Amino acid sequence: MEHAVHISGLEKIFMVPEREAGLVAATKSLVRRQSREVRAVDGISFDIAPGEVVGFLGPNGAGKTTTLKMLSGLLYPTGGEARILGHAPSKREKAFLRRITLVMGNRNQLQWDLPALDSYELNRAIYRIPRADFTPMRDDLIELLDVGDLVRKPVRQLSLGERMKVEIVGALLHRPQVLFLDEPTIGLDVTMQKRIRSFVATYNERHGATVLLTSHYMADVQALCKRVVVIHHGRILFDGPLTGLADQFAAYKTIGVALADGHVDLDRYGEVLHRDGDWVTLRVPKAETSQVTARLLSEQSVLDLRIEDTPIEDVIELVFAQARSE
Repeated sequence: MEHAVHISGLEKIFMVPEREAGLVAATKSLVRRQSREVRAVDGISFDIAPGEVVGFLGPNGAGKTTTLKMLSGLLYPTGGEARILGHAPSKREKAFLRRITLVMGNRNQLQWDLPALDSYELNRAIYRIPRADFTPMRDDLIELLDVGDLVRKPVRQLSLGERMKVEIVGALLHRPQVLFLDEPTIGLDVTMQKRIRSFVATYNERHGATVLLTSHYMADVQALCKRVVVIHHGRILFDGPLTGLADQFAAYKTIGVALADGHVDLDRYGEVLHRDGDWVTLRVPKAETSQVTARLLSEQSVLDLRIEDTPIEDVIELVFAQARSE
């Protein structure tokens, strides 16, 4: 089966001008400019199967957006290879552009002073979508995102969340097979984030679309992605199941326990993280979880007990911390 997204040794190097502060340094830079090499993306490789939804995670400056721009044809790679549905993105062939879309949560793609419906008509003309295909698709997307009252207002009059929803509709009118979503829920309230997550999941299910998603909201990733690729300083740190992150990087689990006597000292069972009345939260090494649990049940009057993995946000931070130390 052909991969929807194929990346092999992909690189992007920028030459960044730099100089010291002050008038003298500014004058010198007019004659002899100094610059340094910045490897925004440093030889990454991975494949995505058709219909797969993959989370692309990393801190600010990790290379996520640069990678998406190369995959969508906005940036030319310095080295390596990228193939999207068999196309080389840098060639920006019409057949390629009709099959992909890029949604950036901090960028506007619709005409600011026009209602979204007018911009949708412009997109129809640009992509040469037959009217018989365009109208049902437009109405279906409008219904899924519940923006029937918004698409008739000038885009500048919409709130950030409303604008993001009508932007997504405009980006999907040509029914793309590959979606590059860069922070699609950034700055939105919890309700709006949930609605957009639900929409992306529905679109993926209905149309079999492949999705590469970047987000700083782990709720987005947990709701949509079974697989994640973690990138830091332009290099891949992890590529695998979301659940596998904790197995590889989190050496601890937490045990929450409610005791009949809430004043018992539990330090000998593990590190006490928190006490709330009779409820105590312990952190114990993953390999000792079963043993500690058995000791608690046999030695203490336990009213309730709960074992949990390390929260995924903490696991991601552990990954980045390990990368920084290395």
